[in-house]
Amino acid sequence: MANLRASSRTSPRSFFCFSFKSLAFTTALAILIFFSFSCLFTARTDSSDLSNFVLSTSSLRVGSTRRTVLALKSDPLKPRLDQIRKQADDHRALAVAYSVFARKLKLENSKLVRIFAELSRNYTDLMNKPSYRALLESDALSIDESLLRQFEKEVKERIKVTRQVISEAKESFDNQLKIQKLKDTIFQVNEQLTKAKKQGAFSSLIAAKSIPKSVHCLAMRLMEERIAHPEKYVDEGKPTPPAFEDPNLYHYAIFSDNVIAASVVVNSAVKNAKEPWKHVFHVVTDKMNLGAMQVIFKLKDYNGSHIEVKAVEDYKFLNSSYVPVLRQLESANLQKFYFENKLENATKDTTNMKFRNPKYLSILNHLRFYLPEMYPKLHRILFLDDDIVVQKDLTGLWKIDMDGKVNGAVETCFGSFHRYAQYMNFSHPLIKEKFNPKACAWAYGMNFFDLDAWRREKCTEQYHYWQNLNENRTLWKLGTLPPGLITFYSTTKPLDKSWHVLGLGYNPSIGMDEIRNAAVVHFNGNMKPWLDIAMNQFKPLWTKYVDYDLEFVQACNFGL
Repeated sequence: MANLRASSRTSPRSFFCFSFKSLAFTTALAILIFFSFSCLFTARTDSSDLSNFVLSTSSLRVGSTRRTVLALKSDPLKPRLDQIRKQADDHRALAVAYSVFARKLKLENSKLVRIFAELSRNYTDLMNKPSYRALLESDALSIDESLLRQFEKEVKERIKVTRQVISEAKESFDNQLKIQKLKDTIFQVNEQLTKAKKQGAFSSLIAAKSIPKSVHCLAMRLMEERIAHPEKYVDEGKPTPPAFEDPNLYHYAIFSDNVIAASVVVNSAVKNAKEPWKHVFHVVTDKMNLGAMQVIFKLKDYNGSHIEVKAVEDYKFLNSSYVPVLRQLESANLQKFYFENKLENATKDTTNMKFRNPKYLSILNHLRFYLPEMYPKLHRILFLDDDIVVQKDLTGLWKIDMDGKVNGAVETCFGSFHRYAQYMNFSHPLIKEKFNPKACAWAYGMNFFDLDAWRREKCTEQYHYWQNLNENRTLWKLGTLPPGLITFYSTTKPLDKSWHVLGLGYNPSIGMDEIRNAAVVHFNGNMKPWLDIAMNQFKPLWTKYVDYDLEFVQACNFGL
């Protein structure tokens, strides 16, 4: 009991100690359990990681195996092969399409059908080559890269050829391209044609206006004869034959510096005249050719015809104070226009190029406007150019009633051609006021003049008035026809066209019937009958009146 009481007295303290120990034990046990669970969890975790690693490694092997199989099924060279094959098929189809289209357009003659068909076959043959069959099979698991390169090279070569052929043949199929190319070609040809025309016109002008060697030779030999035997040919001091001023005879005026041409005019007129002894020819030349002219017309008898040979210098009234042309020749601007020696200036305007020839300001060319003063005792006279041939007796002209007109001439207009508008500047107010642009033009070359009517109408004064106004070439482009058309505007009587047929120096289409019926044929134009460029079909009309029996003509090999 005592012990029990003792225990009971000491129990709170003992209880505290016991509780503390129990708490410690419990804590330790909890810690031990915690660590046990931690170790167990850690062990499980490591085991899981290991399992994951093994699974992961195993999966990697399976994935790697899977990619290797896909890679074999989809080789990187396979898309390249498919692309090359597609290009080859596309271009083969394009060649076939062009071949079909070419056949529809009926281009067999251009060989395009055969070319495109051949291109198409080339692609087919390439695909069917044994070496490329395995390459092109769809189930092929491996591709030989070197063989692929060779295949690609051959396909590209064929594609290059196909594109080149299509490019070259495109104009055969593209109408717009055809039209544009045709326009370009036409433009280029027109440019070349314009250039060739200018050069041709200039060359033709040189050929037409140059003096042939035979013509120059004849003039020199005749002049040599004149100097060697002056007594035979001098008419100075001798009385003027009455026939030269007899108004009852048939008078002709011929103004020329070409000896052979003037002789042909006289020969042809005399040979076709019914009464040649009643015909008088007044030949006027320049001082340089006077001796040669005198000799050639003294060498033979002209069946009694009368021939007067004079130089323009013998007419003293023809000086620069009276004649506008002579005064204008002294102008520096006019001299520059005519004698400027530059090809580009000479060929700048082909239309007016012929007017740059100084002959158009030659006084010989303008003597036709002074006939009444040169032959004051005559009533009528027939003017003839030196490039004409007389084929019939011309005395019928003197029987024509001139109806008070001054100039008898053949009209040349037809339709809108050869009207006054083509010869004059109708933008000038004075020309526009005085003249009708549709008035019919006429021809110089064979003109019958009533000198009495000329004097009455004061035609020379009219000519002077207009020639002075045209000093700067604002009214017309030089020459003698425009001032003639102006001077004889209302005083010209049209003659029948059979009197005077023109164009033998430029128009090859003149009919021989028309020529045979003509009283006078005119070699107007550049192809004069004494030149090498003369038209062969017309040249015999002129050459038959050349005096080939004269020793001077023979010595110069004329006509050869």
